[in-house]
Amino acid sequence: MKQQTEQYDVVVCGGGLAGVCAAIAAARGGAATCLVQDRPVLGGNSSSEVRVTPHGAAAFHAYARETGILSELLIEERAQNHEEIFENGWTNSVWDMVQYDLVQRTPNLTLHLNTTVLGVEMDGRTLKAVRCRIGNAEVDLTLEAKVFIDCTGDGMVAAEAGCEWRMGSEGKVEFNEPHAPTVANGDIMGNSIHFRARDMGRPVPFKRPDWAMHYDDARFFYDQGRLPKEIRGGYWWIEIGVPYDTIHQAEEIRHELTRHTLGVWDWIKNRDPKTMNLAENWALDWIGQVPGKRESRRIMGLYLMNEWDAIRATVHEDEIAFGGWFIDIHTPGGLLAPTSEPASAEGYSETSDYAARSYAGPYGIPLRSLVSKDVDNLMMAGRNVSATHCALATVRVMATTALMGQAAGVTAALAAQQNTSPAHIASTQYQHVQQTLLREGCFLPNIKNEDTGDLAQRATVSASSEARFAGVGPESHGAHEGLAFWRDQAVPLREELLQRRGQWIALGGERLQTLRFCLSNTSEIPQRVSVKLMEVQHIWDYRVDDAMELCTGEIILFPGPKQWIEWHVPADTALQQDSYIRVDLLPNPHVQWHVANAVEPGHVSAFEMSPGKMRRYSSGVTLSMQVEPPQRSYSPANVLSGVTRPHATTNLWRSDPAQPLPQWLELDWTTPQNVSEMILTFPGHLLREYHAYAPMYRDPQCVRDYDVQIHDGENWRTVSEVRGNYQRRNVVAFAEPLRTDRMRVVVLATHGDPSAAIYEIRLY
Repeated sequence: MKQQTEQYDVVVCGGGLAGVCAAIAAARGGAATCLVQDRPVLGGNSSSEVRVTPHGAAAFHAYARETGILSELLIEERAQNHEEIFENGWTNSVWDMVQYDLVQRTPNLTLHLNTTVLGVEMDGRTLKAVRCRIGNAEVDLTLEAKVFIDCTGDGMVAAEAGCEWRMGSEGKVEFNEPHAPTVANGDIMGNSIHFRARDMGRPVPFKRPDWAMHYDDARFFYDQGRLPKEIRGGYWWIEIGVPYDTIHQAEEIRHELTRHTLGVWDWIKNRDPKTMNLAENWALDWIGQVPGKRESRRIMGLYLMNEWDAIRATVHEDEIAFGGWFIDIHTPGGLLAPTSEPASAEGYSETSDYAARSYAGPYGIPLRSLVSKDVDNLMMAGRNVSATHCALATVRVMATTALMGQAAGVTAALAAQQNTSPAHIASTQYQHVQQTLLREGCFLPNIKNEDTGDLAQRATVSASSEARFAGVGPESHGAHEGLAFWRDQAVPLREELLQRRGQWIALGGERLQTLRFCLSNTSEIPQRVSVKLMEVQHIWDYRVDDAMELCTGEIILFPGPKQWIEWHVPADTALQQDSYIRVDLLPNPHVQWHVANAVEPGHVSAFEMSPGKMRRYSSGVTLSMQVEPPQRSYSPANVLSGVTRPHATTNLWRSDPAQPLPQWLELDWTTPQNVSEMILTFPGHLLREYHAYAPMYRDPQCVRDYDVQIHDGENWRTVSEVRGNYQRRNVVAFAEPLRTDRMRVVVLATHGDPSAAIYEIRLY
């Protein structure tokens, strides 16, 4: 074996999404960084080897899609990839190459693929080096660094370094978590492999190998939550864990999963009366042989996140990421257990006791959970972070782990530059990490832009025009081409008021006086519907509490379809401008509140899933209603709110859609400023999860073509021209500093929306 030693500021072990984002973030932060991956491709469970599509908070919450480095990657993948997104098994190599391309284009970043970590070298509480082997090159590689980030999933580096770790489920006595068992045990979630089938256009046979599983009981599938819903694949429930060890018996699990996969396909193809005819022309195209893991070691950090943190959305002062997947604890054993994962076993009910207990977020994740308590220069990101078994059930999904990876990379680079520990950064400079993450395009639910170096924050803002929210209805038209929804998590559009239903309205300008609702009365007699106007903190304020009531009333609806019914807001109602309110209609099964045929930016809806708790209605829709007078929901000043998505208000400037492009947004200062860089955040890619977006997708709301102009005292002069953009975040660097007291962004074209729109402008 050839011996080779390399030195870096930061070494990231593990090339899944957490590791990729950690390495890119550290390198962008100025640290000499090395990324080590034991597979030939990047992406971990999301790669073309495993093919689990990335999930995150937007599966359950409108406008909760993850941004930052992950967003860059996913937007690029959709723009390039001809393949539609499908639940599992459908990922192709375009995704691998999008990640590979960004890594290769990132300065300060060295990549070692096919490189396995074998061990570590320690000096007391300091990790000095990791020992690796490049498998196909006969090279033993020693990587030395100031800071290490363990993104191996199994926490192999941390375990070798002597860190305390947990595996299994904590008992009820420790944190009294709702999903915890009475007594602690070794139960963990299992591994899965996926398959893909292809329609051949003609009948094709399949013969099960003798060594594969034989299924002949329909109850195993249809009564236990293992529905063969799609012939083409997507079966996350082909899962095995307990009684196997997901680390040391991974190969045994892989073989068992292969046996079961072939048996499942044999059932679908040859035995299931419901699928045999449907599957007649389908043939197996691909079967994964790299199992995707859900859970193994969890490394103990400075803070152990628990289930209550997610359910109660605990505010951590060192918040550096967010999550919003549900408390998704798979049944130990998977295929070997009596039933599948609980939500699937009960048919994905939106209103069951289990659904209500499991619905979580969006919630913040603390930096301390990414910092080892036992090794001074070691961090973690991914499914091995410091969390209980129940908390891991929500933070483990890949879009969330990618956010943690970016935060770990930013922290590690800062620690390396200052020759200090990540723990020191976490305790004394977490604000610096937070502001860096926001500048790099991330979102934090409880933190906004307070960057003192941002020149835009000192400016006044004006625009060529401004949209106002007057309402939308069944006949409205929106620019939503290519946007669908992820079927498995979209609440069905039952327009009947079977539960309390609420619609958020962003207030601004003239006081709200009148609301109109588009309703149908399906009975033969007049119906009464109670109206409640609720004070909310943000668009994910799902509480139902009498203390939130601003005013109440009632409307009467005579029999008939699609009527616009007017309700006047009492004149003494205390309404706070530049914030959201929620208008709720109480249940009446004879009344339908119709969904609008357009999604109004920033205007979401929800329904009461259990007493006192709402959840997103369908896949992120706007209900049919009108407001009078029209509200200034999209003021130019929103670009300086410090938040780059709807939250406490829309945080969006949007031009009047009735006025043609180009439209402009202008910043003015009382004295000239020296500007070297502009950072723009455009709308799009937020409303729904990655699964909702079509192949070769460009979000219609996103600005495509624009000019940056400065005023030279007499005329406007163009200093930058951008054409063909489809990314949400743009950085415009000027060749030399510009001195000006007036600056404009002139939007020439979008990808289809009639309005120009911007969430944020930063200037440095």
